[in-house]
Amino acid sequence: MNLTSADIAAARACVPGAFSEPLVTRLRRYAIWGGVATLMCYCLWAFDFSPVRIWTGLGRLGDVLAFMFPPYVWPTWEEFSEILKGLGETLSIAFMGTLLGAIIAFPLSFLGAKNINRLNFFRLGVRWGYDVIRAFETLILALIFIRAFGLGPLAGILAIAVSEVGTFANLFSEAIENTSNKPVEGVKDSGGSRLQKIRFSIAP
Repeated sequence: MNLTSADIAAARACVPGAFSEPLVTRLRRYAIWGGVATLMCYCLWAFDFSPVRIWTGLGRLGDVLAFMFPPYVWPTWEEFSEILKGLGETLSIAFMGTLLGAIIAFPLSFLGAKNINRLNFFRLGVRWGYDVIRAFETLILALIFIRAFGLGPLAGILAIAVSEVGTFANLFSEAIENTSNKPVEGVKDSGGSRLQKIRFSIAP
């Protein structure tokens, strides 16, 4: 159906509200955008923003980046070995922390699974504990463990482990809840106990 300009003009005359927004809607939109612009300008003024300050900061940032590199192209073997040692230590900390967190999270995940823990208040409390653990940043945990155990890889391993407990426990509990009931029924029909159902049908 082809509409002519006369048809459009007639429709506009019949239902003008369909072709233009009401005045209240337009005023509300202008007020919102004006408020956002005003707040942005106030923040720029309160934070002492200026192009000169940005330009000066970029120059200082270049100096900081220049300090990260040695004045020569190729490092000596002693420096290169120190770099490799640091990288290896970092990877070891990440591996040990993740592995330790997974080991601790595995038994805790059964307490947060609906098909294992039927006590709603206890199960929801455990799941809330997972969220609380995940809410802590790894850096904050590292500072706490550094205060307790001193500097070294142990503080990093424990910080990563505690941080990963909440993540892994949540993932494991969801995986346990999504397991099929057929293996469970098979163990039950064979005369297996509740612990045997968990051991031979859910845990695998």
